[in-house]
Amino acid sequence: MSSSSLFQTYNRSDLSFERGEGVWLYAADGRRYMDCASGIAVSGLGHAYPPLVKALQEQAAKLWHVSNLYNVPQQEKLGELLTSNSFADRVFFCNSGTEAIEGAIKTARRYHHDKGQKDRYRILTFENAFHGRTLAALAAGGQEKYLEGFGPKAEGFYQVPHGDIEAVKAAVDETTAAILLEPVQGEGGIRPFSPAFLRELRALCDATGTLLVFDEIQCGVGRTGKLFAHEWAGVIPDIMAIAKGIGGGFPLGAFLATAEAAAPMQPGTHGTTYGGNLLAMACGITVMETVLAEGFLQGVREKGLLLKQKLASIVDTHPQVFELVRGEGLMLGLKCKASQGEVVAAMREEGLLPVPAGDNVVRIMPPMIISPEEIDQLVEATEKAASRVEAFA
Repeated sequence: MSSSSLFQTYNRSDLSFERGEGVWLYAADGRRYMDCASGIAVSGLGHAYPPLVKALQEQAAKLWHVSNLYNVPQQEKLGELLTSNSFADRVFFCNSGTEAIEGAIKTARRYHHDKGQKDRYRILTFENAFHGRTLAALAAGGQEKYLEGFGPKAEGFYQVPHGDIEAVKAAVDETTAAILLEPVQGEGGIRPFSPAFLRELRALCDATGTLLVFDEIQCGVGRTGKLFAHEWAGVIPDIMAIAKGIGGGFPLGAFLATAEAAAPMQPGTHGTTYGGNLLAMACGITVMETVLAEGFLQGVREKGLLLKQKLASIVDTHPQVFELVRGEGLMLGLKCKASQGEVVAAMREEGLLPVPAGDNVVRIMPPMIISPEEIDQLVEATEKAASRVEAFA
């Protein structure tokens, strides 16, 4: 029995950190590590990013929280930044990704309810998806390993194979309210849906009156080199959930929708105590202004391509360790041939902190402010880690 007073729900490493700067984390023993996970796609602007620190400090000295009983001008400002740079007309702010998914699901179901289609509530999702840890989000993901032991699965969710348009067409019927997917599956192993598939989904939704819902919690807010990953396909959803990167490390989530999809969500249909609080808004505004600044997303694309090419070279020279590299921008995955756990451990020994994912993949998602020189350091350490794995094979 652990002596810790914490729930034992995490398999934590022994590492702990005292401070961070840019792409670097400094452990209690003084050792420096490159953060190749960004806190699982959260710290997109790195650690202790000066404009974020300033925005949070200035707001903290004024006012933290008033609730949504009152007008919060900072919500209007961040909402305008999001809607003016996306498909959406309306935004609801919450605290996390799983809350954003819950709100997106509720919005989709309420849309059909208010059209008199009360039996149209089922949500079609895809195998190996991950949409969060609440009961509805777990049901949307559909993975048994997460559902086991928590009673009956929440009703109204069903899955089809990744990227199988014929299976989608066969599954959509008059009870289908929405199709929900991550344009790039994160926990599932950095598995993107093809642009052609996303376009076929959009056409199917238009033809059947089904809503298209994107989960951009991990792949959004610049991570792939576009503000939102679905932009690569030229496809727009009806509803979208975001979180992680939008707060730059401060807890913040949101779901966005077109005016039509959002219209049924009237006073009393949804709410939150903390969502949209002033500290979160200060951070979100700073993140959006930074990511939207001229040249930032182009830089992510260029650095992402550079890193992907260099990682592909490592795959070629270490075929016993890696099979391939996939992903876009600075959301990349190394599919391992060796044990994923061994690869992660070897990379950690070389001063890198990646994060594992499904399909025996190691995710490489450094802060988007990483420099070309730091990319070279990342690649050099990954090369050494691969050699370390081979030596013990």
